[in-house]
Amino acid sequence: NYEARKYGIKSGMPISKAYQLCPDAIFLPVNIELYEKVSKQIMEIVKKYSPKYEIVSLDEAYLDLSNIFHDREIISIEKVWRAAEKIGEKLKREIFEKEKLTCTVGIGPNKVVAKLATESAKPNGLKVVKPEEVEKFLDPLDVDDLPGIGPKTAKKLRAIGVNKIFELKKLSKEKLKEMFGKIGEKIWERARGIDEEPVSPEEIIKSIGRQITFKKDTRDPELIFDAFEKLLKEINKELVETHFSFKTITVICRYKGFETHTKSKTLEKPSSDLTTLKNEAKKLLLRFLIENKKLIRLIGIRISNLKTIYSKAE
Repeated sequence: NYEARKYGIKSGMPISKAYQLCPDAIFLPVNIELYEKVSKQIMEIVKKYSPKYEIVSLDEAYLDLSNIFHDREIISIEKVWRAAEKIGEKLKREIFEKEKLTCTVGIGPNKVVAKLATESAKPNGLKVVKPEEVEKFLDPLDVDDLPGIGPKTAKKLRAIGVNKIFELKKLSKEKLKEMFGKIGEKIWERARGIDEEPVSPEEIIKSIGRQITFKKDTRDPELIFDAFEKLLKEINKELVETHFSFKTITVICRYKGFETHTKSKTLEKPSSDLTTLKNEAKKLLLRFLIENKKLIRLIGIRISNLKTIYSKAE
């Protein structure tokens, strides 16, 4: 949570390191099933505010409010934005009253600006960025705050002295395309607050999972890791086909006697990289093998906290 971040604790950090940074912290077990249940309840609230919505992860969604104002007599643009702000306030209140959870709302002329407004208002805030305020809002942000700019892209930009969005805007569209290919044009647009991607009504798959039951309970590492590798390839295939990134990896292990346990790792940033998936999932599996000497009946992998991938340069 945000209190823990004050001590340098980040999402996806190993518990051992987090404990060193803050020994007084309380560590709770992961409960993906509960998170999915609560997420569904919250998204049912979100859907009531507009017929055009897009659920992009367990805890993130977009609403298109433009249609709400078509049948209303709103005299000025200023009143349109105030009406949108009131909807955001009402949504926050309803989620808190019904689920006892706070949330952050960002409102802007498009998805990129709304997302960045949300990030700047965390935790538990509400920020409106009107069209005439976009440039002033974006310019001081770090380049890697911009959706679509991954660590490698940010590193290349910093290597030429580009750290902030106002500095990024000094690069021509041609220069960015030369550096990053087609995504360079998108970066040029987003740095200026331009984003024409519509809010899509298609709901996202909550998770992708695979599991396998062994013919005989086993402790054979070669057999276990070979089976695990096949599961990883199947999950990656579906990940590529569905154009999702993931943030949480969960490994399931069922021992002889049907005793079932899970271990999870949440990454600091969403990823669609197979190597990352393999490395983190195998670390979790290895912990099962080291910590418990019982025979294994079943292993499984689930990736969750999925998001539709922006066209992105890593």
